[in-house]
Amino acid sequence: MSKRFSTKNIVLSGMFIALGLVLPFVTGQVPQIGSMLLPMHIPVLICGYVCGGPLGLIVGFITPLLRNAIFGMPPLINAVAMAFELTTYGFMTGFLYRRFEKKNVFIYATLIISMICGRIVWGIAKYALFALGFTGQKFTLAVFFADGFTNAIPGIILQIAIIPVIIMALRRGNLIDND
Repeated sequence: MSKRFSTKNIVLSGMFIALGLVLPFVTGQVPQIGSMLLPMHIPVLICGYVCGGPLGLIVGFITPLLRNAIFGMPPLINAVAMAFELTTYGFMTGFLYRRFEKKNVFIYATLIISMICGRIVWGIAKYALFALGFTGQKFTLAVFFADGFTNAIPGIILQIAIIPVIIMALRRGNLIDND
């Protein structure tokens, strides 16, 4: 068994899934706030750093689909698109973090690159769902930029503000492998 799939990392992955299920309840009373703050994204992004790309990928794929199955939110079409987006987040943060130098600036670089890649994958998934007839809502480039970036600015700022601080603290406490 590889170090990435150690018992510790599998248990941590379960914790990140649980956080992804529970954090949206913080903003759940006002769905517009939840779609702006993106609370499900935070544990998936952190999981990639802590547990590595493969487990980040798994956590990213499972979390929105499981949340839809248990709580009915996000709606299934959104959950499917989010599964691809969060899969990309979890994988990319782990993949890039392991390859970049272990300087704080690269935590930010890894996060921002992963967020951009995830949003692009989300847009492709949303467009594919529209093209396949799963949603009647037209998905244009304007909708992509509005829903993927403009409406998500508060969540993007929140992620950039707190995730690197959490990762730096975990590194200082030797709670993240720095290999």
